[in-house]
Amino acid sequence: MFEANDPNSIQLTADGQLRHFLTTEGLPRELLIEILDTADSFVDMGEQQVKKVPLLRGKTVANLFFENSTRTLSTFELAAKRLSADVLNLNINTSSTKKGETLKDTLMTLQAMHSDMFVVRHADSGAAHFIAQHVTPNVAVINAGDGRHAHPTQAMLDMLTIRRHKGDFAPLKVAIVGDILHSRVARSQIHALRTLGVDEIRVIAPKTLLPRHIEALGVKVFTEMASGLRDVDVIMMLRLQKERMQSALLPSESEFYKLYGLSRDKLAYAKPDAVVMHPGPINRGVEIESEVADGPRSLILDQVTNGIAVRMAVMSKAMSGQLSQRAATDNTSREA
Repeated sequence: MFEANDPNSIQLTADGQLRHFLTTEGLPRELLIEILDTADSFVDMGEQQVKKVPLLRGKTVANLFFENSTRTLSTFELAAKRLSADVLNLNINTSSTKKGETLKDTLMTLQAMHSDMFVVRHADSGAAHFIAQHVTPNVAVINAGDGRHAHPTQAMLDMLTIRRHKGDFAPLKVAIVGDILHSRVARSQIHALRTLGVDEIRVIAPKTLLPRHIEALGVKVFTEMASGLRDVDVIMMLRLQKERMQSALLPSESEFYKLYGLSRDKLAYAKPDAVVMHPGPINRGVEIESEVADGPRSLILDQVTNGIAVRMAVMSKAMSGQLSQRAATDNTSREA
């Protein structure tokens, strides 16, 4: 477990530009809106004949995934390539870290290869903060998920998906359902939703899958679906993180589905125009019914499309902030 200090002293330049993207917690609303606006401009790029812009031309992005991933890794790779970057995917299973090389040595080696950005997924909470602060502060670090702590690009692609379908955040009631206890996605979603000013955030889960003192994050807690989903505008389902469960927190998957799985019957508790989201991968028949996941109110595939755009926005902004910081440092050195 790494120590995470004040993230914004690490994430932002002196004039408030993004230089690392480690967490949504504490970032100003204006910056989140800026990321969403930039991402909006990239969304339709997939339909163009030439799917590239030169914003990261000549830059090298290294994807360092110490945990398995399909969607996140592939969308980060695609986002970097659409920004015209050179992309290096480090296979951790065959890398020198398996031969005893430390994380710091691996990163310093990659920095010596003149990498400009690290996209990091790690099982330990605070890993991305540690890298950005203590190891390679002059390389832009994007947190692609660290332990139970944060998954900021997932939260921002969810925010973009909500905004594109619901418009203004202010009147919305949002429910986050499922394994809140182990979910880095839920934490990042809650921080982003609060900053963007939604009317109400609800979490719905069995007591065994709720963190202690979750109310301190400004959410309303429910332990059953009927009352929790009543009149909500957005339902954000979560994956059951069975790989992080160290004891019997659930009686069975079938029991969980009966009480907390999103079926058409339970969806009827929400508003008639409520939309359904899920970060993937989906456990059908456990977290959500196939008819709901594939139904007209599901935005799950939109989330994947929006994920590429959000990651393009975050990467281009972080690189711009790093270049701005270097220029400011160089000017200060010359004046001294």
